[in-house]
Amino acid sequence: MLKEYSISIPETVICGAGCIHKLTGLIEEAGKKNIAVFADIGALKSGSIDGVLEELRAKFQVTLVDNVPPEPEDRQVREIYEQMKDCGAELIVAIGGGSVMDTTKMIAVMMTNPDYYDDLTDKSKIVNKGAPLFVAPTSAGTGSEATPNAIVVLPEQKVKMGVVHPYFLPSKVLLDPELTRSLPQSVTASTGLDAFCHCIETYISRKTNPFARMFGLKGMELISKYLRRAYHDGSDMEARENMLLAAFYGGVAITASSTVAVHALSYPLGGTYRIAHGVSNAMLLPYVMRYNMDAIYDSVPAIVNAMGIDVTGMTVEQQGERLVEELFAMTEEMKIPNDLKPFGVKESDLEFLTVAASEQHRLLDQNPKDMSLADIRSIYEQLL
Repeated sequence: MLKEYSISIPETVICGAGCIHKLTGLIEEAGKKNIAVFADIGALKSGSIDGVLEELRAKFQVTLVDNVPPEPEDRQVREIYEQMKDCGAELIVAIGGGSVMDTTKMIAVMMTNPDYYDDLTDKSKIVNKGAPLFVAPTSAGTGSEATPNAIVVLPEQKVKMGVVHPYFLPSKVLLDPELTRSLPQSVTASTGLDAFCHCIETYISRKTNPFARMFGLKGMELISKYLRRAYHDGSDMEARENMLLAAFYGGVAITASSTVAVHALSYPLGGTYRIAHGVSNAMLLPYVMRYNMDAIYDSVPAIVNAMGIDVTGMTVEQQGERLVEELFAMTEEMKIPNDLKPFGVKESDLEFLTVAASEQHRLLDQNPKDMSLADIRSIYEQLL
């Protein structure tokens, strides 16, 4: 018998080209007049959200926050809160990637839980629901729009930390592929492969369950079919829309299950060397999957089928090898780096990285195969 399992999803999810223009109506329904809009600087520069900002300003008192950095530190999140806390906002809108959405999750909760300000990892200080949070992702990757998770960099500990709380879950989500049209090719690749990590890791996790398997498998199918198309032609709106759906499915799978060793080994790379989250995950994915392979053979046939890999006549061991080959091919085609040295990682850093990754118990404990310090170190070594 399976242990008890559950799923939490936003109360409203709207998907389709142009659906961002439903934002005004949703805010009116919520009965709010004063809003804070956190916008990704790339979306602002591209002009893709000029129209919706105009609509919002015509109806509401709008405070625009456009200085959320990529992969923000806890200190930076507090500084942004200090800048906007007196604006009187009753509702927060986030239009951006994972960093923007994660920052707004923490700030929405800070607005109603002043004691949470001092330590963003201390969930015991979150007792009241945060300000209503409406989000529209501008990249197809993190799945943050579907999760109660927020990632923050803790520079003193040289690590990124995932903080999970039910009150971080956004209430309204708008998946508009038009917002991803101008996404640079490299970001399309890294965020898309990050979404793939969510789907495959939650599928093989020790916490997996029917919810995670259903959403994870469908996400893998969509990414395998559409990521290359979106990468090679950013104006392919069918590919863009299906990638947004896949990223959302990956986020839903996270709420039901858990990511595993790919994310555990990724966090120290992001926290210390500021390697973008999607890039470090994509770099690690084939190596971690190869390590895990002999513990997940029962999952391999479904995964390769979802990915559309022809494994006719192959044993399950051969199917596993073919799966890992395909993951290496995907990362190579999309120019994901396969060497940590250009990011400043040295042989002498391996000890720190290994210990830091080993302390990510929330994720490593769910990996389908136990990992010793030597196993973790070996994966980092392969990337040097």
